[in-house]
Amino acid sequence: MSTQETGLSCPSAQPDMAGARVIGLISGTAEEPRIAYLKQNAEVPVSAVTGLGGLEPTQVFRFAARCEEQRCVHFDGRRCSLGERVVQTLDPVVDALPSCQIRATCRWHAEQGGEACRRCPQVVTMIPRANNKLNRAAKPQGPAPLA
Repeated sequence: MSTQETGLSCPSAQPDMAGARVIGLISGTAEEPRIAYLKQNAEVPVSAVTGLGGLEPTQVFRFAARCEEQRCVHFDGRRCSLGERVVQTLDPVVDALPSCQIRATCRWHAEQGGEACRRCPQVVTMIPRANNKLNRAAKPQGPAPLA
């Protein structure tokens, strides 16, 4: 089933993706970022995200958008390999599932369940340059065979 049929969302989208919207603000530290999730829907067009003092929107906000499936390096033909790597590589950072605007349509939640949600608050789209677990989880593993 394609995203057009399922309506699944990417929880780690780029701001220029179709239907991108802010779902959280980046807080924490550069070494241990955390997402402060918004409580209400926020439709923020990229053109409105200006004046960030030289920062990129992905250094301030976390975006969600419609999953682009085959147009994404993390989609292996069936599922999101990034969501899978997040669960396999990162330790949980919360005990309870965080408040989330997109859980009902989130591809990571649909495929990995609550284990993705317990790790999600540490995922930022533009990760710091370091050899840490977040960087290792984000790195595509190469094309996966289609089954």
